[in-house]
Amino acid sequence: MDDVLFVEYPKCSTCRRAKAWLDERGISYTDRHIVEDNPTAEELAAWQERSGLPVRRFFNTSGRLYRERNIKAQLDAGLSDADAFALLAEDGMLVKRPIVVGEDFVLVGFREAEWEDKLC
Repeated sequence: MDDVLFVEYPKCSTCRRAKAWLDERGISYTDRHIVEDNPTAEELAAWQERSGLPVRRFFNTSGRLYRERNIKAQLDAGLSDADAFALLAEDGMLVKRPIVVGEDFVLVGFREAEWEDKLC
């Protein structure tokens, strides 16, 4: 398998567990800090399409910014996908992590069985 892109927030304990999981299995990756190099709206739109997941799954629903900005209400009110991607691109802390981007898949969040299926 070619290198995958591993998008993470290094202080996040789930991201650290996911990175250790990749390292233990010898899976090569390019590391990207989600705050210092936040995904663009275009990248997020492409990743969402490749993942087959609803746009909502790309939001860090447990994050402080998500709550402070009342994003759930915006999504519930029918926020368009384009506006959702623009919102996500404003701040990496709004984006669910980790994200693994492969040639033909995107994984959002760390679910070991799902990662095992796609990466091993």
